[in-house]
Amino acid sequence: MATKKLAVRLVADLHAQSPREWDNLGTMVCAHRRYNLGDSDGLDKARELIVQHFSEEWLDREGFDLTHVPDVQAALERTGKAILLPLYLYDHSGITMNTTGFHCPWDSGQVGFIFVSKQDVRKEFSWKRLTKERIKKIHMYLEGEVEVYDQYLTGDVWGYEVVEEGKVTDSCWGFFGSDPLTNGIFDHLADPARALVSAEQFTRIYR
Repeated sequence: MATKKLAVRLVADLHAQSPREWDNLGTMVCAHRRYNLGDSDGLDKARELIVQHFSEEWLDREGFDLTHVPDVQAALERTGKAILLPLYLYDHSGITMNTTGFHCPWDSGQVGFIFVSKQDVRKEFSWKRLTKERIKKIHMYLEGEVEVYDQYLTGDVWGYEVVEEGKVTDSCWGFFGSDPLTNGIFDHLADPARALVSAEQFTRIYR
């Protein structure tokens, strides 16, 4: 009996869901003239945390404008009740984001910040104390969220199609990152298709 001809195609997912629609630990607050970035309710959540600790009179006296994202970040930092990382955007033939900044001063700059309240961290991880090591761990969580969001922004989201005798017999979408061995695609495949992916015998389609 002849073996069926088998092929695996990795296809760019042009309709991927934004990871900011997921249940994330952090909240992104962004402001940009041309792009809608981060969480739609991010600014409101940051303001809510600020006004729990500072009165409007105090904020006015200190010169904080809570319609201005840099002021919101500064006021939130002053509360001491949140863990924050800055968000930087590079805009040149597409956009990309990170928490450390970019070397080009003309096409990049800070676009906002990502934060989580210390109260939410204690609740999520059942921690009573936030040590330096634990805060470092939270920074890593937030950096991971930004990395996934950057994959979404840069179009680094994929699906796969298994083709047998010219017909698609299996497919799935929404895998973040281009490496099929680590982005979850490999775990979804049956053994014959796995063997092809392991041997890098697949086609990548960017559409």
